[in-house]
Amino acid sequence: MASSDTHRNDSAGIASFKSPYAFDDTVQRLLAALANHGVKVFATIDQQAEALAVGLSMSPTALILFGNPMAGTPLMLANPQSGVDLPLKALVVESQGSVDVIINSAKYIIERHALPAELIANLAPVERLIAGVLGS
Repeated sequence: MASSDTHRNDSAGIASFKSPYAFDDTVQRLLAALANHGVKVFATIDQQAEALAVGLSMSPTALILFGNPMAGTPLMLANPQSGVDLPLKALVVESQGSVDVIINSAKYIIERHALPAELIANLAPVERLIAGVLGS
């Protein structure tokens, strides 16, 4: 597991990772790592641009929706309601010069939907992948 200064899980089921890279570089590294691991990126939403489009100011923020049907489908078969958390999402946020990558923790998704404990193996690699991309 990554050190507490670069990766933390909170009681609300959020896993947060500090990035040593600039915002755009962090987004590109995540997208490349997902592609290199055969994970489909369904969408990347530039939330800062969307805010600006309606006259609001927001720091750089992007939401990446991604997944792998081989990993996610068993969760939805075990409990269709888990589909509300699939595909997975990574929020990349820059605030006061710091860039963070935020996801729902695998443990949270499993517990939230009362899924069989062994299905955590379908989700946990995402946390390791993100930690690896960020050098955590």
